Amino acid sequence: MATKNQQMQSFIRYYIDETDKTEFDMHDVAQMAVKKGWKLPKPQSALDILAKQFSDAAREETKQDGKTGRPYRVYHAFKPDGNGQGTLWFDIDDSKVPRKNMHKSAIMRREQMVGDALQLTLDLDHWHRIHPGEEVIDVPLDLQPDVDWRKNSMGGGNTEAA
Repeated sequence: MATKNQQMQSFIRYYIDETDKTEFDMHDVAQMAVKKGWKLPKPQSALDILAKQFSDAAREETKQDGKTGRPYRVYHAFKPDGNGQGTLWFDIDDSKVPRKNMHKSAIMRREQMVGDALQLTLDLDHWHRIHPGEEVIDVPLDLQPDVDWRKNSMGGGNTEAA
């Protein structure tokens, strides 16, 4: 039996075939799905929505480093070991937060970057295979020069680690 995501993926293909569109808005896909009898999902609880809004707000908050003047994210998320609890957050400036939490947060964010880079590579490999006459799309995955360039273009005083 197909998973819900597989069913949705099949419906996207159906939508493309029915509309003959090469570019489409997922709201239009969802609207057609509802017209075809697809059941709307149960809405999130108000508490779930509010918690997500707090997470989004936490993810956006930045401060400026007192020495370099550069911005840094205040709140960081991590998944604790084996207690079944979801994502926990901490304030990077809280001296009581153990190093292991920041390390887990950094590794989690790096893994997200690696996952994105891997999928981009697989997508481009496929694009190049089915478009052999097109110029190769070269997207370097060594991000360090880009990070260094942006970091150095920020200014803000001392460039040493704070």
